[in-house]
Amino acid sequence: MRFITILALVLANTLVSAGPAAAKPPKTAFFFADDKRLQYTGRIDFSDAKKPRFWAPGVYVTARFRGPSCAVVVHDELRYGTDHNYVVLAVDGVATRQRLAGRTDTLRVAGLAAGPHTLVLCKATETGQGYLELVGLRCARLLPPPPRPTRRLECIGNSITCGTGSDLSVAPCGQGKWYDQHNAYQAYGPRTARALGAEWQLTAVSGIGLMHSCCDMKTVMPEVFDRLNPGDKASPAWDFRRYQPDVVTICLGQNDGVQDSVAFCGRYLAFLKTVRAAYPAAHLVCLSSPMADAVLTAVLHRYLTGVVAAANAGGDAGVHKYFFSRRFSSGCGTHPDLAEHQLIAQELTAFLKQTMHW
Repeated sequence: MRFITILALVLANTLVSAGPAAAKPPKTAFFFADDKRLQYTGRIDFSDAKKPRFWAPGVYVTARFRGPSCAVVVHDELRYGTDHNYVVLAVDGVATRQRLAGRTDTLRVAGLAAGPHTLVLCKATETGQGYLELVGLRCARLLPPPPRPTRRLECIGNSITCGTGSDLSVAPCGQGKWYDQHNAYQAYGPRTARALGAEWQLTAVSGIGLMHSCCDMKTVMPEVFDRLNPGDKASPAWDFRRYQPDVVTICLGQNDGVQDSVAFCGRYLAFLKTVRAAYPAAHLVCLSSPMADAVLTAVLHRYLTGVVAAANAGGDAGVHKYFFSRRFSSGCGTHPDLAEHQLIAQELTAFLKQTMHW
C-alpha cells in the first residue's frame, strides 16, 4: 500500500486554535465505500458495493467530514502494471491533482481545522487508464453529504472533453507518460457545471468520433454511448434512469475530420435521436470543436447549423447549437490547456445561463 499525503490545502484550514501542547489527536474510524453518507456521481459499477468501480473521466465522490485530517483509500487497475491513474482531491473547493503510485493508495489530507469539510475525489484520467475502485475513507466523523444540486449536466465528447493534454504541472508536453497531462476535473464540462451549481457526467473517450475515430480505434460514440464504460463497447449497458441531465452537450467532429455532408449530418441526426430517447426532457446542445483548425471549424459550423435546423423542423425544439469564439490549442497536441478550458467554460456557462434561464 502506498501513502500519499497532501498537507495544508488551504491556508485558512491550517489555522488551528491554540491549545495544550500535548492535546491528543481525535480518534478516527474507517467508513467503507458502501456507507450511505458517501455521494456518488457518474457511471459507476456497484456490483461490489464495498468497491464501486468506475472508468469514465470525471466520475466523482463527495463526502463531508469533521476533523483535522482524512485518508481516502482507492484501488487502481494499474493497467499493464505500469499505467497509473491520476485523481483530483478537492477539499473545501481547493483541488490538488495526484498521480497514484500503486494498486492500492491512501491519499491523506492533513493540517485542517476541525471542520466540517467537504471532500471531492474525482477521476482525472480517462477510460484508457483503466478503472478506479473506492475502498473507503478514514476520518474523525463522517457527516451527511451536502444536498445534491438540482441541475444536471452531461458532456459527450472526445479528448477535449476528457481534459487530455491540458495540465502541464507534472510534465511538459512531449515528456512523461501520455496521460501525465490529463485533468478531467478542470476540463470545460466540470468547470461549467460548478459555475452553474450543477452535477456533471462526462461521456467522453479520447480519439472517438461520430462516424470515424482516430488512432486505429474501432468504435465510434454511437456504439458506446449506452455503455457503463464508454471506452469499451463490450461493457455492460448503462441504466440511463440513474442520471437524467437537464442539458447534454455534444462535442464531436474533431476526430471525424471533414466528411461527406450527407453522411455526417445523417449520422449526427441519428445520434441526436438516440440521445433524445435516453433523455426525453433534456436540452441538447451541439458544440463546435474548440481545437479545430479554420477548415474544420467552417465545415462543422455549416453541418451543425443544418443538423440543428433539421432537428427543430422535425419537432424537437430542445436541440440547440453553440459555436466557440476561437480556436483553443495551447496544450499538448494542440488541445486546450487549463487556462483555455476556463475560457471555454466561461463561454459555455454564459450560453447555458441564457438558454436555460439559470
